[in-house]
Amino acid sequence: MPRFEFKGKFFNNPVELALFVFGGRWKMPILWRLKERAWRYSELNKSLGKVTHKMLSQQLKELERDGLINKKIFASVPPRVEYSLTKRGKSVIPLINKLRDWGIKFKEEEENK
Repeated sequence: MPRFEFKGKFFNNPVELALFVFGGRWKMPILWRLKERAWRYSELNKSLGKVTHKMLSQQLKELERDGLINKKIFASVPPRVEYSLTKRGKSVIPLINKLRDWGIKFKEEEENK
């Protein structure tokens, strides 16, 4: 399969591109949380635990840039921001579900060795 370019980066195959867009330690957990409802930044930060402010902000910006999430800013005091899935973001959820199912099965198989 030939290499291809996307947003100035080169990838050897479509799997590499997909992992670039929604892979990594925090992107899938963020998308997973957003599958049911919109979340505020502070809720995501608390829910994810060990993620730093800088890393969470970066991951959210990248997910927004790639069209997987929406960022809604409310004109209130104090300012309030909510994140939700876009149609494209919702299309990733079945893939994450498959990874979840695989992880559960793998864990069970390893524990039953």
